[in-house]
Amino acid sequence: MLAVAYFILYLYCGTIIVFALFPKKPVVVRCWLGACLGVVLMMWLPVLPAFLWGFSHLSHVVAMLLLIALTGAAYFTRDQSRWVPWGERDLRIVKLLLFVALPLTVVGGYLQWTHTIRPMADGTLHVGQSTYGDLPLHMAITSSLRNASFPPDYNILPGERLAYPFLADSLSSSFMLLGCSLRAALLIPGIAMTALVFSGYCILAERMADTRRGAALAALFFFLNGGLGFFYLLDMQGAALGSVGSNELQSVAGLWQRIQHVLNGWYQTPANHAEFGTYNLRWSNVIVDMMVPQRTTLAGWAEVIPCIYLLYDALRPETPWGMELKDGGNGPMAVWHRRDMDWRQGAVLGVWAGMLPMVNTHCFLALGLMSAGWLVYDLLTARQHIKNALLFWAAYGVIALAVAAPQLFTWTFNQAIGNSRFLRWHFNWVNNTGNGLRDGYLWFYLKNIGLPFLLILLSLLEKNEKRRFIASGAFVIFLVAEFVQIQPNDYDNNKLFYIWYMLCAVLAADYGLELLGRLKGLRARPVVAVLCAVLCFSTGVLAVAREWKSDYEMFSKEAVEAAAYVEENAEQHAMFLTDSDWHINLVSSLTGRNIVCGPDTWLYYHGYRNDERKNDIRRFYSDPENNRDVLEKYGVDYILVSNNERSRYAVDQDALDRLFQTVYESEYGGIVIYAVGGR
Repeated sequence: MLAVAYFILYLYCGTIIVFALFPKKPVVVRCWLGACLGVVLMMWLPVLPAFLWGFSHLSHVVAMLLLIALTGAAYFTRDQSRWVPWGERDLRIVKLLLFVALPLTVVGGYLQWTHTIRPMADGTLHVGQSTYGDLPLHMAITSSLRNASFPPDYNILPGERLAYPFLADSLSSSFMLLGCSLRAALLIPGIAMTALVFSGYCILAERMADTRRGAALAALFFFLNGGLGFFYLLDMQGAALGSVGSNELQSVAGLWQRIQHVLNGWYQTPANHAEFGTYNLRWSNVIVDMMVPQRTTLAGWAEVIPCIYLLYDALRPETPWGMELKDGGNGPMAVWHRRDMDWRQGAVLGVWAGMLPMVNTHCFLALGLMSAGWLVYDLLTARQHIKNALLFWAAYGVIALAVAAPQLFTWTFNQAIGNSRFLRWHFNWVNNTGNGLRDGYLWFYLKNIGLPFLLILLSLLEKNEKRRFIASGAFVIFLVAEFVQIQPNDYDNNKLFYIWYMLCAVLAADYGLELLGRLKGLRARPVVAVLCAVLCFSTGVLAVAREWKSDYEMFSKEAVEAAAYVEENAEQHAMFLTDSDWHINLVSSLTGRNIVCGPDTWLYYHGYRNDERKNDIRRFYSDPENNRDVLEKYGVDYILVSNNERSRYAVDQDALDRLFQTVYESEYGGIVIYAVGGR
């Protein structure tokens, strides 16, 4: 398949570039960094020529030539040192990947498979619970970017520039252009990035943690997160205390019945329960509620983890070549004692970080905040070598900002500046209703994050330079996310909190194992370990188990067949008039064609209000003959009437039959498409 071969070429060239620039890093680390670099290059390189030739086949050919040129440039400017061969550390990392990352990848890959418009024998397309809300937007962006001019517009709000970070979706658009179906175009990069996130975090944790066991535990803390919400299943289980929509988690009696309710109900997991006001459980499991449904988050993590690794690795260098540090330490001061900072690594890091805004803006912001914290820490410890410190940080920062600035001014600032729903003061994240806190401050985080949160706080009381260094960057992210609401949806600040937790899970794991080690010799030690595991992982495991078995129909056979007709017969950028409120839209999601207006489910939280368009759509459907100006106003080519439109509006279908040509009607008349005359 051409698309797969194209993807493999990027992975291969990314690996060649990393091997040329970083020959001293462990082999496994180089392979992982190379794969991550290949993915981000496949996101970015086709976009650059798209400003001249659209997101077309020609742009992808030009991108391939750019890739080859970059690979050649990396080879000719390579580090002349000999490659470090496979060693003991590679073996340690591989064992960690086999025992932690691989099982998690199997789980994540299976969820990608079952949750991404899975075709059924009856012709319908199914998804899971977590992808029911977000996936249609990603499908719409992916399918609409084919041959689109750049910068592109929303196909669910034509005329408005697509400011949502779209590179994860344009990556899938490349697969579609090169011959993949929409499902395959979402699945292949989705599973690849899932593997890169799981393996990448294990490699990062191995670099940061005191031991390999600490790295493994940090990965489990992060990926099986969930907090103490499972206690609600145990509380007063002898009685049914609620009903549907009201204390529903406890609406049945008995522990097993409540577990069954969690596994079969709609967002009844104690990690992220639908009743926010009742339980205030908001610490979503990162696998099922972030990596699987939120493709920009998945892509952002796949690329921000390498950036964190490169920065941490530069500031806290290892000494695999027998070089001794004057103070015998491995802290930030070691860099300035050695005076051999790898400027090549700093430059690559700057470019890589600068590519993040349109992959995931929250990841770019989190990386910048973390870097600011580590910068201050470095300047306070660099002492007489502060000039060297400033030179490194200036180079990294200037390159990152230079690469990021065109993205921020073209897309991000265009959407956020002047919009009062972005960047507002809001203390204590989603726990603050505006009229006070739902839960006590510390109890909110302890309940939601669980035992790891307590371990994080306690670890900071110990005199441990490495942990304080990590925390100096992590808690800058926490403070900003705690006091500033970044987007209209306050819940989206979790995209910052998870980067904080990504770093602090290492602190919790190291300190937890240290405490457990102090219990050596006690008979109760294994019991304590088991109880801690139950406290830490019960909620996360329930969340994953629920998602594993969830299954919902998203598109009926009738909708799939109608979409196939549109895909084959309608122009690539034809305009359709459809229902504006329901997020599952066969035209925008399955075919990528434009619709006059999409749902507020997405657009409101992207900063748009669309009352005028929605009112125009309503008045046309109810009286087509006297409201034909709506068609001219929005350049409508086709009118869709399905059960969604019939249930939402008082559709005068007799008038539509009389005024317009019927170009498609489903077998039982549930879906009808009209062509607007003269278009």
